[in-house]
Amino acid sequence: MMVTQMKTLDDYKNAYNNSVENPEQFWAEQADKFTWKQKWDKVLEWNFKEPKVKWFDGGKLNITENCLDRHLETRGDKTAILWVPNEPDAQDKKFTYKELFNEVNKFANGLKKQGIKKGDRVIFYMPMIPDLAIGMLACARIGAIHSIVFAGFSAQSLADRIIDAQAKMVICSDYNSRGAKNIPVKKVVDDALEMGCDSVQNVVVHKNTGGDIYWNDAIDI
Repeated sequence: MMVTQMKTLDDYKNAYNNSVENPEQFWAEQADKFTWKQKWDKVLEWNFKEPKVKWFDGGKLNITENCLDRHLETRGDKTAILWVPNEPDAQDKKFTYKELFNEVNKFANGLKKQGIKKGDRVIFYMPMIPDLAIGMLACARIGAIHSIVFAGFSAQSLADRIIDAQAKMVICSDYNSRGAKNIPVKKVVDDALEMGCDSVQNVVVHKNTGGDIYWNDAIDI
């Protein structure tokens, strides 16, 4: 049974049992719903003694094409993201699939313009706003590896993660709004970069509040 056909609890139980009893057949049926650039050679290969498990070995896809592109014709004008802010007086934001597709492509092109390519690491240090989701999808679209760091961590904690990832770019907000307070996010990034984050070539700053920040012309965008 396909997951999308589940309408009752019994349907769910049957699907679950099928996934346990016939995992290769079950997950092959689910994977067939995706758009693949290259179909897999083998659904599952496993050896629990090593341990080593491979799913859909040989298959290639771009997950953003499955998140966005394939929905444009039938769902293009439907809501893909609905963002509700913490602040009660702020406006909700809604993105249709078409709007999200366009924003992701613009962001992806911007990343490529700054030299980000497949395999490069990008750190996100910003609040849970739509731009974060757009940036994540943009990284995935071009094959860059993104890592989200909680925007409440200290400069040292951020620096540790930048160094571990050998991130080429940090994307942050200027400030993070929490109630009546504006938390200086960019300042934390500036402090972190003073702690040996030599791999970082650019810092992309999203103007979340428009507050005053220190600007380094050499790397800030």
